[in-house]
Amino acid sequence: MPRVRTSKVEYPEGWAVIEETLNSFDGKMREAVNESDDGKRICEASWPIFKIAHQKSRYIYDLYYKKKEISKELYDFCVDQNYVDKNLIAKWKKPGYERLCCLRCIQPRDHNFGTNCLCRVPRESREVKVLECIQCGCKGCASGD
Repeated sequence: MPRVRTSKVEYPEGWAVIEETLNSFDGKMREAVNESDDGKRICEASWPIFKIAHQKSRYIYDLYYKKKEISKELYDFCVDQNYVDKNLIAKWKKPGYERLCCLRCIQPRDHNFGTNCLCRVPRESREVKVLECIQCGCKGCASGD
């Protein structure tokens, strides 16, 4: 009979500080996934999931880079365990992408004419002032807004 492997994860020091918040984000994510999509457009069904994933990544990013309240070990643990989107955080560190909502908004293959999403255009430059991104539901994540 084969041995049963148990996965014991060792949590780094400071995990207790962020554990409750991450658990609440996981609960919200479960609710968003199980939520009925009756009466919604196909693209609208995934908007709450993108929003919660963004909030969770932004929470860890702010704690580590802005407030410096968590250690590098705890930040690396969150990245390794996929609690955050490391590619999105990498973009937030670059100038002009500080408020980026999701990576799909900057991928030219997902948009007409090989450009960025309309939410990346500053509000002053838009003809229509109130607009939602088709990809994630963002109303504007340009750094100039």
